[in-house]
Amino acid sequence: MTLAIFDLDGTLADTLRDLADATNYGLEQLGLPTHPYDSYRQFVGNGAVKLCERALPQDKKHLTMELHGLFSQYYGAHFFDKTTVYAGIPEMLRRLADAGVVLAVATNKPENFAQTIVSELLSDFSFIKVLGGRPDREKKPDPAIIREIFEALPEKPEKTFMIGDSNVDIQTAKNSGLTSIGCPWGFRGEEELRSAGADFIAASPADIANIILR
Repeated sequence: MTLAIFDLDGTLADTLRDLADATNYGLEQLGLPTHPYDSYRQFVGNGAVKLCERALPQDKKHLTMELHGLFSQYYGAHFFDKTTVYAGIPEMLRRLADAGVVLAVATNKPENFAQTIVSELLSDFSFIKVLGGRPDREKKPDPAIIREIFEALPEKPEKTFMIGDSNVDIQTAKNSGLTSIGCPWGFRGEEELRSAGADFIAASPADIANIILR
């Protein structure tokens, strides 16, 4: 058995604009400066609370949970406004599924949002687990989320790949003893993935299948 564990934001789906809009909404409500979309590439990756903390001015970090509340309120109503699957992702997943590769998602996005996005945008595919950020589990790069996926499997995989767009995903793979595939089309880019020590860099979604199935 081969297992492919995917990050979600910046890997399978482009969610940046909806995340930015929700955070900027909260900042506006607090009377604080907002950020351009590209700034959010460096804010995301470690969960919604950390996103809110990073978006706040240095002297306003004490407002993190207040901003998170406003973010959650807005994002809950608008998280599908601009979110799309990256071109080539469905075709890549189909190749893997047809080859018998087991698919899973491990993201720091709040689990309810992650599961809804996957079920709506990737409904043609079966994932053994779609796990996201929860208060009762440490976030990536802690390996707890990977262990939970392994517990759902009927047997131990012969090969397991962690596929993601940031150093968080590469470090998660290292912490879990997995082979990592970096996705430079995501939020952070190739330089960060190489610096983090990605085992492979996929030039396109099709390359993910080529690497796993070769």
